[in-house]
Amino acid sequence: MTESEARVAENLVEEEITEVSEPQPSMEELLDEQGLEIEFPRPGEIREGVIAAITDNEIMVSIGAKSEGVISGRELDQIDPETRAGFKVGDTINVFVLSADDQNGNLAVSYTRAREAEDWDMVERLKESGETYQGVIAGFNKGGLLVPVGQLRGFVPGSQVSLLRRTAGDTPEKRWGKLVGEPIEVAVVEVDRERRRLILSERKALSETREVLKERLLDELSVGDVVTGRVTSLASFGAFVNIDGADGLVHLSEISWERIKHPKDVLKVGQEVQVKVISLDPERKRIGLSIRALQENPWLAKVKDLKEGQLVEGVITHLTDFGAFARLEDRDLEGLIHISELSTERVEHPKEVVKVGDKLTLRIINIDREKCRLGLSLRKVSSGAYIDLDWKMVKDEVDAALEAESVAEEPADETAEAAAEDDPAVTPSDEAEVQETA
Repeated sequence: MTESEARVAENLVEEEITEVSEPQPSMEELLDEQGLEIEFPRPGEIREGVIAAITDNEIMVSIGAKSEGVISGRELDQIDPETRAGFKVGDTINVFVLSADDQNGNLAVSYTRAREAEDWDMVERLKESGETYQGVIAGFNKGGLLVPVGQLRGFVPGSQVSLLRRTAGDTPEKRWGKLVGEPIEVAVVEVDRERRRLILSERKALSETREVLKERLLDELSVGDVVTGRVTSLASFGAFVNIDGADGLVHLSEISWERIKHPKDVLKVGQEVQVKVISLDPERKRIGLSIRALQENPWLAKVKDLKEGQLVEGVITHLTDFGAFARLEDRDLEGLIHISELSTERVEHPKEVVKVGDKLTLRIINIDREKCRLGLSLRKVSSGAYIDLDWKMVKDEVDAALEAESVAEEPADETAEAAAEDDPAVTPSDEAEVQETA
């Protein structure tokens, strides 16, 4: 071999060594060179796969990669028996990738973790949208109720349980035990995936539902409508009454014609009542209701036979800067003597003219049947403007008394005549004596 031939042979060997020592491209690099892409599963991903095989110890899932996914061990045990029994080869399911390839080239995947991840996505959407979730109370602890949301365990704190559902009790069992198995509508108020914390609220759900129902009710109702509702809560200022899922307010002044200090004096939660719609405010979403509007106003009965200009007897009950109140004792009726009606002279305060307990003759100057107000006057008792009215009222009283006396005499005459006819011992003089006595 010549020197030149030896040099060529040496170069060929070096090229072969160089080719052998260069690293071979990976499958991903080769696919990239060809413009092709395959997304290989990564831990934490959710992949859709097809069940390829089912045994007692594992489930093989084809997820379209170079290796199969395997559900085994604890992840297999976490699948509830009913769901597991329903799996068939060829079914499409979602799985959560737990780890990369094992020594056999398979991926560890989880069916329950995939379901949980989907449920976390769902509750986050519910929280963002404000939509509610229909669930079932599965249990309780000392703080509140447990409500499953898919694969997640949601918690409803006691403060967020509806007032209508709460019951008194010294122990959680007494407070919540009877509620297990009942349906419940809840809103999502807190989502924390890392801490696996899901907080729900029935009160918020009911509030949002009521707002929708109230909008519809406001469109359907008219002022003057009479409807039936149920008392849901009592406050110092009034009672809330539920009508077809939405609440209206019966103000304290609209509960009864009589004065009451608190709605609980005449109403109780859960009581069914008939109410009249007295106001509607679509912008503020408020419905005003009245119970007393459906009851006979006792005040009207008390003033039924009273007339403006009539003289009455009253007792001063209390004084204010603007006047004095007097009660007509024989009627259990109170009226106001405005400060301008106390005297013909200027008065700075009612105490200059009257004091509590004074019994006075007063004149009725106004009867407001709509506002149930009685106006009285002291200075107009002797007013000449009422002379004709006073004479007329006196005459009416005298005429009424005479008529009553005449009616009372007729039965006495008839009785005397009957006695004379029935008893022959009664003489004409005796009969006259009977009439005289009557």
